[in-house]
Amino acid sequence: MSKWTYNSGYPSIEDLIEKAKKKIPRFAFEYLDGGCNEDVNLIRNTKEIRDVQLIPQYLSKHIQSDMSTELFGHTYDAPFGIAPVGLQGLMWPNAPEILAKAAYRHNVPFILSTVTTMSIERASELTEGRAWFQLYHPAKEEVRDDILKRAEAAECPVLVLLSDVPTFGFRPRDIRNGLAMPPRMTLSNILQIMGRPEWAVKTLLHGQPNFKTLIPYMPKGLNMKQLGKFMDQTFSGRLNEDKVAAIRDKWKGKIVLKGVASEEDTERAIKLGLDGIIVSNHGGRQLDAGQSTIAPLTKIAEKYKGQIKIMMDSGLRSGPDVARTLASGAEFTFMGRSFMYSVAALGNEGGDHIIGMLKTQLQQVMEQVCCERVEDFPIFRAQ
Repeated sequence: MSKWTYNSGYPSIEDLIEKAKKKIPRFAFEYLDGGCNEDVNLIRNTKEIRDVQLIPQYLSKHIQSDMSTELFGHTYDAPFGIAPVGLQGLMWPNAPEILAKAAYRHNVPFILSTVTTMSIERASELTEGRAWFQLYHPAKEEVRDDILKRAEAAECPVLVLLSDVPTFGFRPRDIRNGLAMPPRMTLSNILQIMGRPEWAVKTLLHGQPNFKTLIPYMPKGLNMKQLGKFMDQTFSGRLNEDKVAAIRDKWKGKIVLKGVASEEDTERAIKLGLDGIIVSNHGGRQLDAGQSTIAPLTKIAEKYKGQIKIMMDSGLRSGPDVARTLASGAEFTFMGRSFMYSVAALGNEGGDHIIGMLKTQLQQVMEQVCCERVEDFPIFRAQ
């Protein structure tokens, strides 16, 4: 019997997806669920993770399995955390607060996105200074420096640099739904909201979602067109070595580069003195013609493990997916959609539910293959 609680009515990610689809407006669900272009890379991510097979050793002497994992000086209760997701409050009102609180209770990392609907300061308050912060690189140095000062004052232990959004992905669903830049509210969207009264009422109670971290830099009273122009002028998503080096000089804590998909970028990260990488393709939302995340991870881990902390997101949906990824060389994993499906489906209990379910699933896999420690997973991978 599991020592972690979860809602037995929704024991799989598929159950949560089905429930979430019924709870939130279609435009919000499609923003969460979709990839880019034809969704080729979105589908490839999960498929190729699930091609990884583990070999059990049933007659091995086995006492117990422990999923606790040390990362950057802190021991987490599980080898997975909550990936940064933009506009979380659009998908479910107050979603980032729900997830930050659950992450703190379960002792797993929560990464706050620059463009989500909770501020750096609030994330720090809810996690007692344990929240990581993902920086979407500003075009202006003064904005960059001020955000870094705020993150430092909030005691964020890890700064995550987003590298895989030099341009916004081409996302047909979001374009049809008016969620491109500048955003627009269509008659279809209004009708969808009317069909989801719980979402609508809770959105009224919590207020219209906005980019809370960015409020100090935004002119007051922006309309939708002006918001699009502001975002284009304020952010330059393309990183380079000089930009990263400038941040490394200013930031005294740990720095992780997110969006790594090649050995070349891994080498650059090591050369720049970064502490970790997250092998990622933005959940298949940026380059439909790219590789899955598990494909470069295996090569990167073989060549660079021990030189830099190697993590992965994109495509993971379950505890077995976490196990497969760890067996392929990752030292830690992150998920975005799985957490958001759960909150969209179950509201305030969604954060605790998904973490409890993932822990239960991963523990079962560890016991099944006789894996005592997370770092032992590669031993059990079928070659």
